[in-house]
Amino acid sequence: MEKFAPLNLSPEEIIEYTAEWEGERTPDGRPRVPDSILERMRHVTITQAWGVLRGEGYNWQYAGGFQCTQPGGVLVGRALTAMYMPRRPFMRKVMEEKGARLGCIGDQISWPIDMLTKGDVYVADVYGKIDQGPIVGDNLSTAIYANSGNGIVHDAAVRDLDGIQEIPNFVCFVRGWHPTYASPTIMLLGVNCPTRIGEATVMPGDVVLGRQDGVIFVPPHLADKVCTTSEIIRLRDAFGKLRLREGKYTPGQIDARWTDEIEADFAQWMEAHMDELTVPKETIQEYLKNRTW
Repeated sequence: MEKFAPLNLSPEEIIEYTAEWEGERTPDGRPRVPDSILERMRHVTITQAWGVLRGEGYNWQYAGGFQCTQPGGVLVGRALTAMYMPRRPFMRKVMEEKGARLGCIGDQISWPIDMLTKGDVYVADVYGKIDQGPIVGDNLSTAIYANSGNGIVHDAAVRDLDGIQEIPNFVCFVRGWHPTYASPTIMLLGVNCPTRIGEATVMPGDVVLGRQDGVIFVPPHLADKVCTTSEIIRLRDAFGKLRLREGKYTPGQIDARWTDEIEADFAQWMEAHMDELTVPKETIQEYLKNRTW
């Protein structure tokens, strides 16, 4: 099968390298984590996700040092990756000829955007380029949002910041902003390929979580565990603070490993308030079913 860039992975290759995911997939082979998990992921903190991933041996999933175009915004979605490199004229010419045969329209920087579907996050490695680094301005941002309903993670600068900020809910994590334009200096090496963003390795279909303290890329098979762990942590924090306000326990008791008595109190509190709490009832029921104390 002909492909327009050297590192494009076929659906079969994506499935091979993401075989830990056993659920639904998109037509291009990417894991399709359910929308319900994506919605739960919006409440997860970067630290909570990092702790779960590190415990599972995924040590290089976090990337920091970004600026957010919508300060305080949260970005969640499924990664569609793209990798750019400095331009070699003949390589780019070959890719443009292949792209034309395959029906790709316009400049190379628009090709991945045409592939986006609802819930995707466009994750582009442009090797941190600032001057002549923007492959995205307000026009392409409008197209990205129209196709995906989501923002981007862009390891480079963007341009037309005022126009980008006018797009509602278009939360982007970028390396800065610059008025120059990248297309003459770069070439698209791959789409839906393994990509490095900062110190993180990103695979197509990873769940992207961007918050004010950085971006983390969650392997799909761990997304539910990350959400569930976060939800239990939030419940324990809410319970602990409640009991501290009531004076039932001391800070030393709540900050230490909980005794069986406190754990039993916590379980009773969850059962009594199951319909009022801000996490799915199923999470609470599963936690209570599996408790071992």
